[in-house]
Amino acid sequence: MRHLRWPVRLTRAGMVAERITRGFWPVWTILFTLIAALAFGLHETLPVEALWIGGVIALGGLGWALLRGILKFRWPTRAEALARLDLTLPGRPISALGDALALGTEDDGSRTVWRAHIARMAARAATARAAAPDLRVAARDPFALRYAALTAFVAALLFGSLWRIAEVPGLAAPGGEAMAAGGPSWEAWAEPPAYTGRPSLYLNTIDAGTIELPEGSRVTLRLYGAASDLGVEETVSGRAPSPETGEAPVDTASVRAIDFEAVQSGRLAITGSGGREWRLTVLPDAPPTVAITGKVMREADGTMSQPFTASDDYAVTAGRALIELDLGAVDRRHGLGPDPEPREVLIYDLPMPITGSRAEFAEALVEDASKHAWANLPVKMTFEVVDGRDQTGTSETEALVLPGRRFFDPVAAAMIELRRDLLWTRDNARRVSQILHALTHRPEGLLRNERAYLMIRVAMRRLDAALVQGPLSEAMRDELAEALWEIAELIEDGGLADALERMHQAQKRLSEAIRRGASPEEIQRLMDELRQATNDYIRKLAENMERQGADEPSQQAQNNQQITGDQLQQMMDEIQRLMEEGRMAEAQELLDQLSRMMENLRVTEGQNGEGQQGPGGQAMENLRQTLRDQQGLSDEAFRDLQQQFGDQQGQQGQQGQQGQNGQPGEGQAQQGQDGQTPDGTGEGPSGERSLAERQRSLRDALRQQEGNLPGSPSDEREAARRALDEAGRAMDGAEEALRRGDLPEAIDRQAEAIENLREGLRNLGEALAQNQPGQPGNQGEAFGDANQQMPRDPLGRMAGQSGRIGTDENMLQGTDIYRRARDLLDEIRRRSGDQTRPADELDYLKRLLDRF
Repeated sequence: MRHLRWPVRLTRAGMVAERITRGFWPVWTILFTLIAALAFGLHETLPVEALWIGGVIALGGLGWALLRGILKFRWPTRAEALARLDLTLPGRPISALGDALALGTEDDGSRTVWRAHIARMAARAATARAAAPDLRVAARDPFALRYAALTAFVAALLFGSLWRIAEVPGLAAPGGEAMAAGGPSWEAWAEPPAYTGRPSLYLNTIDAGTIELPEGSRVTLRLYGAASDLGVEETVSGRAPSPETGEAPVDTASVRAIDFEAVQSGRLAITGSGGREWRLTVLPDAPPTVAITGKVMREADGTMSQPFTASDDYAVTAGRALIELDLGAVDRRHGLGPDPEPREVLIYDLPMPITGSRAEFAEALVEDASKHAWANLPVKMTFEVVDGRDQTGTSETEALVLPGRRFFDPVAAAMIELRRDLLWTRDNARRVSQILHALTHRPEGLLRNERAYLMIRVAMRRLDAALVQGPLSEAMRDELAEALWEIAELIEDGGLADALERMHQAQKRLSEAIRRGASPEEIQRLMDELRQATNDYIRKLAENMERQGADEPSQQAQNNQQITGDQLQQMMDEIQRLMEEGRMAEAQELLDQLSRMMENLRVTEGQNGEGQQGPGGQAMENLRQTLRDQQGLSDEAFRDLQQQFGDQQGQQGQQGQQGQNGQPGEGQAQQGQDGQTPDGTGEGPSGERSLAERQRSLRDALRQQEGNLPGSPSDEREAARRALDEAGRAMDGAEEALRRGDLPEAIDRQAEAIENLREGLRNLGEALAQNQPGQPGNQGEAFGDANQQMPRDPLGRMAGQSGRIGTDENMLQGTDIYRRARDLLDEIRRRSGDQTRPADELDYLKRLLDRF
């Protein structure tokens, strides 16, 4: 077992460390706590009596912990170390090596087996390694007091002063008096405020003279000796001076510790044996300053950026921006005519530098106030900053329009204006309801996004129901304001499934931005949207023409439109440049020209879409009709809900009189109810079907269309089938709600059915577009055979009848044909050197150069 010597020694040492840790952890916990408290100067702030009591308790606890640890400590023996080491090995081999054969000692076979067993155990023991000690004492210290004490001790080493521990023996002198060996003594410190970053001064090392201290510095004095031997006189704390001496009164009868704040320049003297005098010059701490610099900037998404500068003698600790409504500058028309509801001042925290000095810096307040009630209204903005002494600096009040997101779509802008009116005062609620009714009365051509239309109707219904119950509550007002914001974002940013509509919408928004003088960031955002929408539309055209076996330039040539991707890009770059230079009229004219050119491309694709025959086109038309019928049924259900609440706005016909029992009186108009009973299940006098029955008929028609979807199997066709199945389930739910008379639930399910129908239409259109050329549903079928028999080259020219490369057309007329030819050749060379162009185009240009 010689090879176990070092593993046993190390295991034994680990057991010693383990027992010391478990037995004496309270000792160093108390020691670390005492050292940290003394290093941070706790004894300088507590009364002498409290120090005595605390010292006795701390020393008593330390002695008890030390005695307890000594009594419980036992030095580990070698046998214990072997046992600990043996536990780490399989089969306890160390114990086996000390065993002896009890039976069969005379049997050779038994002795052979025993020797083999001992050899195997010796081999296992040879692999022994020292056992790691278990130093965990969490069970004995469940509150982790040892870690708290260690953290305090490390903080004291970094930020405190261990020299202060030397003061403790002086404080422990009998009677609270510390007598130095050679007589009375004193100590003094001057600690500037932490925010100044200046070091503390030990006045014992500074000879009499003038000392400069920042305002608010803490002066601390410690006197060791009889009260009659040492005294303090000072005029820097601002306390009232004594009439006899002209100095601030100091209690010298039992003074041992004095501290005060230096707030003014004056005299500090320690009188008596070994005393000293200083002239303290207090440097005033000026309040911080802040100034708004430059104009507020509006980002494309409505985020505002307001630059500012701030400075202080030492450091600015915090700041905020105060924004309040400038009611006198508001154009009090329309929804802003009534007095606004009182609102608290809008407050934003100013950003502070994370690194570097805060004595003087420049930053920018970046916030998004687009959803606030004062967005895009005149406001007054003031900046405030605070320094370490809680002094406040204020900037000049700036009058500006609170930046917020701007909406260029007219309907989206109307939604935002209604939202603003509702937040301005709840008295505008009925006016908002009337305008919503007017917007949704005839939405054709006004609301292109059907989902937005349904969301408007839902918001309008909730607003009407809230008005019937009484004055609009704040919670409902805020909820409706959020709904109107979502509707405006939907109309402004998305919801247009067709690439052409997106491009057309982007052109309109850019035109509106030109008219209203948009910022450069907004111009950049709108131009990016226009480029993206245009690229999507051209890519769609290219895919359609590729499916029909023609190229894009030939189709453009059919309408005498010749435009390349480079020319289109140059035109949009020119529009952006003109807008950034302020030449809005020229930019608008160029935008109109671009719109006309792209409109010709729209006519080309529109002809492709027209004339679709066969089951594909018929199925699409049937689904569109089902969608229109579902929308009409949803509108009628909503009108019935309005009539239940007694609201006749937006309905046509005369309001009937109601009897005492609440039933409609004679002659009452019931437009849109189709004769149904209030629960939507019966038939009226006219014999027309109820809403529930009409909903069931629509569901049956959709089920039949769902079972006859045209086209070959594909992912798009399967997605269309799933969407139509979801629409059918929503129709079933709407029918059940109508039979129960639950109109709100029915309207919600009808809206879900409408959304799924639209999704199914889109997926079915994509599935039909993937058919082979010549099959129904493939775009481009409307072009006649004559067009296909007269191909054009990539420059849009009619191909020669002789079959050679070139054209029979006379491309140039006039006397200056040679100069024109030179210009064309130079342009071909320039384009052929642009390696970013497609490989097919570069190959074609190279062949042109080889020819000429």
